[in-house]
Amino acid sequence: MNNSSTYDLIVIGSGILGTFHALHAARLGKKVLLTEKDQYPISATVRNFGQVVTSGMSSDWLPYAIRTAELYKEIQQEFDISVRNNGSVYLASDPEELQLAHELKERMDTFGYQAELLSAKDCLAKWPALNGQYCKGGIFFPQELSVEPDKLIYRLIKYAIAKYPQLTYKPATAVVDCEVIGDHVEVTTSTKQKFTADKVVICNGGEYKLLFADHFKNSGIILCKLQMMRTVPMPEVQLEGNILTGLSIRRYESFQECPSFAKLTTPEHYAELKKWGVHILFKKAVDGSIIIGDSHEYADVNHSDDLSFDINNHINQLMLKEAQNIVGFDVSKIASTWAGVYPQHNSKHVVELDVESRIHIRTAIGGKGMTCAGGYAEASIHGIYN
Repeated sequence: MNNSSTYDLIVIGSGILGTFHALHAARLGKKVLLTEKDQYPISATVRNFGQVVTSGMSSDWLPYAIRTAELYKEIQQEFDISVRNNGSVYLASDPEELQLAHELKERMDTFGYQAELLSAKDCLAKWPALNGQYCKGGIFFPQELSVEPDKLIYRLIKYAIAKYPQLTYKPATAVVDCEVIGDHVEVTTSTKQKFTADKVVICNGGEYKLLFADHFKNSGIILCKLQMMRTVPMPEVQLEGNILTGLSIRRYESFQECPSFAKLTTPEHYAELKKWGVHILFKKAVDGSIIIGDSHEYADVNHSDDLSFDINNHINQLMLKEAQNIVGFDVSKIASTWAGVYPQHNSKHVVELDVESRIHIRTAIGGKGMTCAGGYAEASIHGIYN
């Protein structure tokens, strides 16, 4: 067997989850091949806000999120992967949301995770672009990070292959077969190339037709489509950091663990937004444009094509209307709109399927990829090799 096609580990899929699996395996000294079916990652990893919101995670995944932030900061010191430390804030719009912010502060204190409660006046002083009528106070996490989703993964891959000579990256390489043969795994690409490895990790994102379709059919994975918008550059708008709002407080896992969450009522003006899974986030990009979103529509893995590629303008108008309640600048100056699709599971944080002890499927991390993939992939690789 030609040594150049033989590896310790092949990772299929170079989104954030696959790339971190490859990087952590390379850190263990493994000879790694990272493949990508497209010319470069084009799906969920690049179609998001780039908010690394550790504070939004449930307590069992908080350690992965904290570790991921450490990894981002560590790598950023060596190579610019677009990491910025400008904090996250959750803005409360009513007494119920404010109560949850106070309860989350108490929980975070028990974890030793820094959080600051802010009055409405504090919020308006820090983010003058906010609408004073909306904001009743907030909870701020000064240590939290943001990244540029259109840059991060490409820079992370560039860093990884420069740092670890034993890591090879092959984009435009669609793997169509993967089988255990004796004491190794053989993968075959769409161009009939063959590579072998001791082990394979599959981080396939929303692609369920090429490999192990039978496993995915009964996996319980669902696909989530979200819509997002980007304004024209508005460098004058003072809205730095990850800006999350009352609808986020009503949605995120960390708040769901707070005592008052079970008693939460839904105000009438939230009913239509809730129907489309809307929660309003803002993220100012480096060029001064502001990303606004997002919504959530779902289909199970066997009906993924039902999530149409078009943008539902009704949802975008709903989001813009609510966004305009929250901020004082004109949110209608939209330069682009898009949709992203990511896989998730209703009862698991991530889907882990092992095929014949040498093929490890790790997918459907949901909306937690940017925040948790680094720490989770590290634990996953250590689990595979120990």
